[in-house]
Amino acid sequence: MEIKDIKAVYFVGIGGIGMSAIARYFHQQGLVVAGYDKTPSALTRQLEREGIEVHYEENVDLISEACKDVASTLVVYTPAIPVTHAELVYFRDHGFEIQKRAQVLGTLTRTHKGLCFAGTHGKTSTSTMCAHLMHQSHLGCNAFLGGISKNYGTNYILSNTSDYVVIEADEFDRSFHWLRPWMSVITSTDPDHLDIYGTKEAYLESFRHYTELIQEGGALVIHKDLEMKQNVQAGVTVYEYSRNEGDFHAENIRIEKGTIVFDLVSPIENVKDIELGQPVPINIENGIAAMALAQLNGCTADELRKGMQSYEGVDRRFDFKLKTDRHVVLSDYAHHPKEIIQSAKSLKEIYPNRKVTVIFQPHLYSRTNDFYMDFADALSHFDEVVLTEIYPARELPIEGVTSALIFNNLKEGTPKEMIQKDDVLDFVAAHDFDVLVVLGAGNLDTYVPQITEIIKNKK
Repeated sequence: MEIKDIKAVYFVGIGGIGMSAIARYFHQQGLVVAGYDKTPSALTRQLEREGIEVHYEENVDLISEACKDVASTLVVYTPAIPVTHAELVYFRDHGFEIQKRAQVLGTLTRTHKGLCFAGTHGKTSTSTMCAHLMHQSHLGCNAFLGGISKNYGTNYILSNTSDYVVIEADEFDRSFHWLRPWMSVITSTDPDHLDIYGTKEAYLESFRHYTELIQEGGALVIHKDLEMKQNVQAGVTVYEYSRNEGDFHAENIRIEKGTIVFDLVSPIENVKDIELGQPVPINIENGIAAMALAQLNGCTADELRKGMQSYEGVDRRFDFKLKTDRHVVLSDYAHHPKEIIQSAKSLKEIYPNRKVTVIFQPHLYSRTNDFYMDFADALSHFDEVVLTEIYPARELPIEGVTSALIFNNLKEGTPKEMIQKDDVLDFVAAHDFDVLVVLGAGNLDTYVPQITEIIKNKK
């Protein structure tokens, strides 16, 4: 189905962060948009307020009549939806055009210049940062992000004039293989999603195939520690980046009194005195990657400075909720061992003389089973560790796999507690904290407003 022939789009799983962004895109293009999700959320309620019809019962009769014309309706689904879902079965049996979310994004990269951000971790922050840089520049952009930008209060940016689209390239279920990037950043390739890939080599091969998809004349900006250059096609320029080395890197880093300022070294043009609007050390490297793609496509030095200084971050990515001389509270989405180490190191760099406590909710039984020793090592970089039970997401329990696998392998001498998620608020009320980070990709984050209020009221 050609995009020009589509009059209605129906989303099975519309409440997902990535799905909702595409729903908003089509809605703002003037198409009829509707969808199903299992449970109401703040995001689905916002979609409803914007005029998108959403229901929460798996029921074909509730599908909007405007979305039942097989000739003009595109159906978009997320891999998290089972193939037996009644509405998916209806659309399949009646011959509708059905595409994964990633297929739709792939179509957009064929009609726009796709700036795509891939990697085990870092892709949400770098893509959101680049989208902000592009949007506030003379270039503009569309953007489909994996998190809620704090600058815009949404995971989606629309431009009626820009030829650029910024996309978070998700490796889960090999979704990023549908994309055809104009340019791409790869931040990291630490093995993950082994329930899907099976082996580390299969995971790495998936990234190698992704690099083949970058369009001739485009560019790949890759972290200097990665070996992913050999598969790019002729005409694709490869650059390396990192915090301290590579074609793009930082010099003259100044971290003091809650600010971070550095100079960008670039093959395009060096840019002095870049100040981070979200002053977290990991954002030095994230910022270098984001600025590389923005600069390669024409952002000026002044636009880079202005954009980096005004960047506010992403919900649940180093998301500070309270900052006083007495208490600091933040929420972070880190759920892979390498991300957790970066979170710990960044916090210790910002607060070198303060006690940093983490409350961590492991995400997925399979990920815990695959990496529990790595999780234990990563969490041991904090001064104090509190563990809750595993958040299962899409999975059924695996016999013998609990948070105790991590807990029992924490570095000897690490102060630690293991509690139930439902007891977290009571635990916080009964203990004192200096710097507290609530960590993980599950639902523990829903307690963060209450945790913040409890700590704010402590003497």
